[in-house]
This record gives sequence, C-alpha cells and structure tokens, in this order.
Amino acid sequence: MTDLSAFPITQRWPAQHPDRLQLYSLPTPNGVKVSIMLEEIGLAYEPHLIDIMANETWGPEYLSLNPNGKIPAILDPNGPGGQPLALFESGAILIYLAEKTGKLLSADPATRYETIQWVMFQMGAIGPMFGQLGFFHRFAGKDYEDKRPRDRYVAESRRLLGVLETQLEDRDWIVGDYSIADVATLGWVRNLIGFYEAGEIVGFADFPRVAAWLERGLARPAVQSGLEIPARH
Repeated sequence: MTDLSAFPITQRWPAQHPDRLQLYSLPTPNGVKVSIMLEEIGLAYEPHLIDIMANETWGPEYLSLNPNGKIPAILDPNGPGGQPLALFESGAILIYLAEKTGKLLSADPATRYETIQWVMFQMGAIGPMFGQLGFFHRFAGKDYEDKRPRDRYVAESRRLLGVLETQLEDRDWIVGDYSIADVATLGWVRNLIGFYEAGEIVGFADFPRVAAWLERGLARPAVQSGLEIPARH
C-alpha cells in the first residue's frame, strides 16, 4: 500500500485510499477546475473538503502542501517515476493531469501551446478580473461609495467576455476540441452570472456565443458532477 505519511497534510486529512490521487479543494471557480478535470478523465481520486471560511488553508498541514495557502492542491501517489507528487495552482494541475492521462490537451505541439495559452488567459485575466468584480458588485466592496473600482472591473470583465466571444466564432469550444482551456474557464463564467449576480451589469446578453458555450459545457455530465465536488458538509 502506498505510504503518504511523509506528507503532513495527510495527518490533518487522512487518506482512506492512499493509492488514489488526493484532492484538497472546495467548489469555488478555481477548485472545480480540478474536480471537473478529474471527472472528465476518469482518474481515481479521493476528495477532501477544505473549509476556507475556517481558515483551514492557513494551518501548517495545508501550508506544507501549498505555501500560498490557496485551494486547490493535489497529492498524487503515482507521480513521475512512480514517486508521490504534491502540486498546487489549478492551471499547473490541469496541465499535469492532461499530460499524465493524454486527455484534454492535444499532442500536436501547436495546438497544445494554443490551449495552454488560453488556460493562462483564464488564470491571468478571467479569474482575477471576475473575482474583483464579484467583490465590488456583490460582497463587501458593494458598500464603497466610490464606484470607480467596480466600474473598472465591470469594463474589464466585459472586455474579456468580448475576447471569448470573438474566439468562439465558428467553433464550439475555445480551442477547437473540448480541452483544459474550457475546463479552466467554465466555472468562472458560470460564477460571474450566477453567484456574483453580475450578468446584467456586464451585459452578458451581448455575448451569445459565450452563453451557448457555457450551456454546452454545463450540460456535460462530468462538469455537473465536478461542480459539486468536494461535497459541502
């Protein structure tokens, strides 16, 4: 049986199935990237719910796996060379899982890098900008009298939706076939118009291709499952 005792995180969240990939996450837009990916590729894994509201990511056990104190993170007992691999940052995890299984990332070098480019677009632009808009539109920032920060992120989020709208012309998915670029982005667009309640303020109706792409993505069984993993207690 695989021994993961050298990893302090397993003391706080024991592995019932140490031979499986261990997922430490929460169903947030970043967290569901990895659970959706794992559901799509069919790799056996064991999910552990990390309660960020209880500051569980800032305990020593979690920080031993991700010193940045964010979800998601994984511990793969069957990493490169048969050795356990601990990994954080959702984009890096998506690329790793795609390469490990040969799924959702083209073997063609040009298409591969185009796909990775759109994953980075999500990580560097979609995620941070949509997240800031959520803060200023729905959460504590909505009480700020000065609306210039909110309006800045509204404008930038709308611009980014326009980039996606253009990219989705004459194609169903961001890079031709369904890929990790879609996995990375679906949860964030869903959150923007759902949890953040920002559909109207960004004029989401002006982006019919993005809306159709989101509908296609959310209809996938693996996406539906991944959006609820790890299950909230």
